[in-house]
Amino acid sequence: MAGKISTTQERIGRVGQRRQVVIPREILKTLKLQEGDFVAFSKQANGVLIKPKRVADPDDVLRPAEAKKLRRSLKQARQRKTLPWSQVKHDLDL
Repeated sequence: MAGKISTTQERIGRVGQRRQVVIPREILKTLKLQEGDFVAFSKQANGVLIKPKRVADPDDVLRPAEAKKLRRSLKQARQRKTLPWSQVKHDLDL
């Protein structure tokens, strides 16, 4: 029996200053990675597995009270129950 032949081509990157690794462009496109995205590393028996990691920034997540206020304000905006900023400033005496 013939063994299974792998058709994957090996891509080569480079380790730069401060341990930065350059990932080949084809791999970036395939994984839909962009500058600033996170990747996870896991040690394997024959090397290292690198995979995309979607991480939520804690500063970008709304608390339930904030989400409620946002939903309410969006509803008001859709109903055109908004005021221009100049009117709000006047009402607040800013």
